[in-house]
Amino acid sequence: MELNVSPPTAVNPGLPLPDTSPYAALPLRPVRDPDQVLFEIGLWLTGLEGFLCNWERISRDSQRTGDPDANWAKEFRLSYSALIICSNLNYELRKGLNAGSNAVFTEATGLTVKDCDGFLLELRELIVLNRDLMDSGTLKFETWKAWNQFLVDKLRKLPLTAKFSQHWGDDGLQHLPSDLKHLLSNRTLSFSDRADLTEVLSRFAIIIRSLNVVGLMLKNDQPLKPTVLVFSKVYERSQDLIGFINSRLTRFQDESAELFASLDGASYTASLELKKVYQQELTGLVGIRPAPSIHARVETAYASLNDSFEQILAGFACLVDPNVVVTDLFPGIQLKIDRSLKLRSCLWKTLKAVQAAEADPQKTLVEAVRKELAAFMEEPAKYLFFKDRETLERFTEEVFATADNKDLVPILHRFGAYLETLFGLVNMRTVLASHPFEGN
Repeated sequence: MELNVSPPTAVNPGLPLPDTSPYAALPLRPVRDPDQVLFEIGLWLTGLEGFLCNWERISRDSQRTGDPDANWAKEFRLSYSALIICSNLNYELRKGLNAGSNAVFTEATGLTVKDCDGFLLELRELIVLNRDLMDSGTLKFETWKAWNQFLVDKLRKLPLTAKFSQHWGDDGLQHLPSDLKHLLSNRTLSFSDRADLTEVLSRFAIIIRSLNVVGLMLKNDQPLKPTVLVFSKVYERSQDLIGFINSRLTRFQDESAELFASLDGASYTASLELKKVYQQELTGLVGIRPAPSIHARVETAYASLNDSFEQILAGFACLVDPNVVVTDLFPGIQLKIDRSLKLRSCLWKTLKAVQAAEADPQKTLVEAVRKELAAFMEEPAKYLFFKDRETLERFTEEVFATADNKDLVPILHRFGAYLETLFGLVNMRTVLASHPFEGN
């Protein structure tokens, strides 16, 4: 879909509703933890600012800036989507504060219902202005640049924006797995090593928690184009973390120490994943129109970053305590391992059946291929990335639709080559790094 967020009609769902509103009788969503809502507001606000300040890096086309006839409507829609999301979250935060059961949270953050109402008025002005610009029909580069600068300045001057943003970047340790936090109190670590690990793990925790927002949007089948803003902030924060680690490595006195090797490996792995994700999967995402293509890219980018960063944290945990069970720290890793192992095994069996039928397209071997494919599409195919499932389904339809076995040979040849490539990609998954393939 072109639009990521439907334009508001009579009522903006992000704005407080009067008691007389017909919507007041509708069942409301459960009030979430205000701390999580506040974190998400800070993430979207800082992500919006990061996108506005670095839009050239995530532009659809590097040559668009010099094209006087280029249309910048998609960038305007992204900023509009972000403001609507912040408005909805602000309203949700207001409900949580108004519930009267969050006195401790209010005291800790200093936020009140009155603050949310004031922030709402500021957001509403920006939303209306953004919408009017979208309706003007003259969204050339000069208009986008002026709106960009105005919005950045406005966001930076709002007092609550700074408070929301600060909360987003604070206290990452609080959201680490409890077992991992416990490891940081290990007295076998020197004070300096413990301080370095605490800082690194805290920053990684904030990045992973931010990525979880994207994961929930994927799970709930929400519009995904706005995730560009979240990924923009994740990139900025990850680069800062890599810079911190590299700076620490230059001051490390003992380069043979295990911590030095772990920090060096974390920096290298994070840099590699960032390059792969931001120079391949997310390049040009702003300009992509088909929803399936957007979903495929966002899913792959999220999985690559989240899995690799969790593995980095697990590596640090094993450094402190070699007996730690990684799946106890991140229970989701075990599920990913089990699914990836099953997917790899089934892919291998299907590949072998296809190769056998291609070499000798007799009826029994062709039927074996179709049987393997039917079983594969029943469950293991669900563990593939979205972008791979479409191609697999297309090949499967061809195999089942072709009646003449001789006509099936060239299809099986192409299918076999595709399965070999797909098998290699699955085998390279981060969660399978410690599970080498033993097939023959």
